[in-house]
Amino acid sequence: MTKDLSNIIIILNEPRYPENIGAAARALKNMGLSQLRIVNPQNWDDEKVLKMATHEAADIIHSAPIFHNLEEAVADLNLLAGTTARIGRKRRTTHTPKDIAKKICSYPHHLKIGIVFGSEKWGLGNKELGLCNWIVTIPTSNFSSLNLAQSVMIICYEIMLASLEGNMKISRPRLATIREREGMFSHLQEVFKAIKLYEKQTPEYWLQNARRFFRNKELTAKDVKMIRGFLRQILWAIKNG
Repeated sequence: MTKDLSNIIIILNEPRYPENIGAAARALKNMGLSQLRIVNPQNWDDEKVLKMATHEAADIIHSAPIFHNLEEAVADLNLLAGTTARIGRKRRTTHTPKDIAKKICSYPHHLKIGIVFGSEKWGLGNKELGLCNWIVTIPTSNFSSLNLAQSVMIICYEIMLASLEGNMKISRPRLATIREREGMFSHLQEVFKAIKLYEKQTPEYWLQNARRFFRNKELTAKDVKMIRGFLRQILWAIKNG
């Protein structure tokens, strides 16, 4: 019997086809997950969605909140994994579905953890992946393009298997939410501007460097609060000479 996986949220970012939304919900139901969030669906059709979800997974569709953008959809999460088929020199290190499932299932239940899937046409861009703690790539042979619902099923299957292994849970302090981390980055941007760092490089350059530095660090809420305290003192010192 699988453990309670209600803290693990599957997020579909701008899905184009209602049938894929329904099939993804069915995949969740098959694998013991229950939390689905949908961001700006392009062609919503209740009949097509529910037909693919089947009666068994209709409850997942009915309870799935719809968001206008990805930032809203993930703001309350503590950790986020993004899926992509595109890898290359400038892309970050990726995890396999099995690796990420074991990692996700090692965290205590009170942490909210999301896995986000991009649209069928575009996938996830650098902006969306910038919100993520980890990147996941599903290994394929010569043809790397997977159907959205297939991708969801593969990830959910690995999560179900990992949950059956009964990994030991370690007591951890509360991790910062994505909203809290994004607030820290906005605050950091203020400091960059105040110390005229932008005169040498673009704002995006320094912010991306900062994101890269913090990306693989599990910042607690206390860490973020402390960092923002430093940033407030820096801004105060600059303002008061």
